[in-house]
Amino acid sequence: MNKRRILTMEQIRELDRELEALIGNTGVGVPGLAVVIYKNGEQVYEKFLGRRYIDSVKPQFDLPITKDSRFRVASVSKQFTALTILQLAEAGKLSLDEDICEYLGFNLRHPRYPEQPITIRMLLSHMSSLCDGGIYSIPPEEDIIEFFMPEGLYYRGGEHFSAIGRPGTYFHYCNLNYGLLGTIIEVVTGVRFDIYQRTHILKELDIFGSYNIGDFDTEDMKKLGTIYQKQKEGKWDENGPWYPQIDDYRGIVQPEHIVRICNPDQRQNDDFYNIAGYVPGTNGTVFSPQGGLRISAQELTNLLDMYLHGGVYQGNRIVTETMLEEMFSCQWYYDRQCFNGDTCGGTLETYGLGVYHMLSNSTSRPVSDRCIDLAGHTGEAYGLLSAIMMFPGTGNGFLYIMNGEAIDEEDIRAKGIYSGNYRWEERMMTAIIRNAF
Repeated sequence: MNKRRILTMEQIRELDRELEALIGNTGVGVPGLAVVIYKNGEQVYEKFLGRRYIDSVKPQFDLPITKDSRFRVASVSKQFTALTILQLAEAGKLSLDEDICEYLGFNLRHPRYPEQPITIRMLLSHMSSLCDGGIYSIPPEEDIIEFFMPEGLYYRGGEHFSAIGRPGTYFHYCNLNYGLLGTIIEVVTGVRFDIYQRTHILKELDIFGSYNIGDFDTEDMKKLGTIYQKQKEGKWDENGPWYPQIDDYRGIVQPEHIVRICNPDQRQNDDFYNIAGYVPGTNGTVFSPQGGLRISAQELTNLLDMYLHGGVYQGNRIVTETMLEEMFSCQWYYDRQCFNGDTCGGTLETYGLGVYHMLSNSTSRPVSDRCIDLAGHTGEAYGLLSAIMMFPGTGNGFLYIMNGEAIDEEDIRAKGIYSGNYRWEERMMTAIIRNAF
């Protein structure tokens, strides 16, 4: 297949040029990137630039980003957790509108609304009234109930309950929702989250990535990319070296029974833990269902391909069209009149079941000068920025990964010029959309 036949040579040259301009060591430059574009249901373009591993002392040991370089893709991971929940719902193993207490085995209610059940649908759509607080991933020996009971080790004055809004009425983006979903998947299947994902949704999509670094052999570890920022211990210097923030394993195979528990806002608590004695169904946050999938751009195209073909991948149905439509239907729209949610600075004004829409008439718009609506999910953590997006009702879509930030996200230069998205995201989406669509 000639992957470039739908784009003109002029479009390709300009897109190449704009993507190459994103690579840099200061400002909104990034150390490396990967881009794949689909049109009419087929791949028409791919580009891999920059470095997946940086040796600041011996640059000759730097490694390039390739199509099979895997990165921890942050919240793009949520789609795979959501798809597993939808598959289990289709199989009759759970109900999206069931009280989550029925699965968790303990009573989980917002203290202000004890009569209001929290459902699986609310977790998927961030309408649960729950919050991340400072920590949302905890060690394997701890039970997830510790977040929600007043005497719990991680209750912290109830910081995991939103101060605004009844469950089902108010949007508050919360990674802990997906930790609960991971726990529910374990309860329903009896299988550890990372193992179930690897042997079901990931396997069905021919994806050999994982939520568990211990699954990777020597060849896999060679492909693993590191995520960078120009900061160390919170001190930024864009003219200084790139510092690894996560997955700096340098090709060394990791023990399969050891996981690293991380929380982006409290790095001082990062540590390695033994999961040999972990009991499935007690604490799915161990495997970061919200953001911990290590996957390559090449593998991510399989998810995009499935979306663009109505839930079918390589002739195999992964999810029914009806359930896929439900996944992409908006469960929440931001209402400026009644303030029914937190838009995260204007990046989120809708949300479905593990995905959301970027609307051209909203503050999340992907480009400044065209009426383009997208649906999918972005990711942002530790310096990585990623996305998988499709144009609803078409066979068109794209994905990208950028593996580092030279300046603080609070720097004015990092702020979007025409949207609530980061400037890195604006530049990437503008380059893709203007030149390929």
